[in-house]
Amino acid sequence: MEAMAARNNRGTGAIVDGKAAAIAELMLEVAQCFFRIRALGQKTGLITSWGGGAFGFMRSLALLGPLTVPQIAQMRPTSRQRMQRLADELAGEGLVEFIDNPKHRRSKLVQLTRKGAARYGELNAQLMAIASTMGVALGEADIRKTAEVVRQLSDDVKLRSERLR
Repeated sequence: MEAMAARNNRGTGAIVDGKAAAIAELMLEVAQCFFRIRALGQKTGLITSWGGGAFGFMRSLALLGPLTVPQIAQMRPTSRQRMQRLADELAGEGLVEFIDNPKHRRSKLVQLTRKGAARYGELNAQLMAIASTMGVALGEADIRKTAEVVRQLSDDVKLRSERLR
């Protein structure tokens, strides 16, 4: 494996060891898993025709309460403008509403409506139903450890991306 990693790295100036190769493999597997999850989400309705951000957007509001669009955008690798469009679309469907923000006159808070909370509950139940049938060969501890490793890797990628701005 190490000889293959060194051979694959000729001419780049970087030294690739077993750990680097493992991280690269993990990143590629996570990306492939993401695309498979997105395809499953589209087939099951968890991801709408205009993207998968709606569930995550509503989840943030359900877990954290009312937030501003910039706060929601900061939690994701996306622009404030994309989150504003998503908020406007969800508001148009009656799933979220804009309310006054006591801390800022111009930046409204976004909160789930009753309809939005109910829809989020339905989508979350659907996700849990799908999740309950997956990973049958894995134990809960292994799954939680994997989630933590992916979270740490994601945090590291985020930090590196912010340094490149």
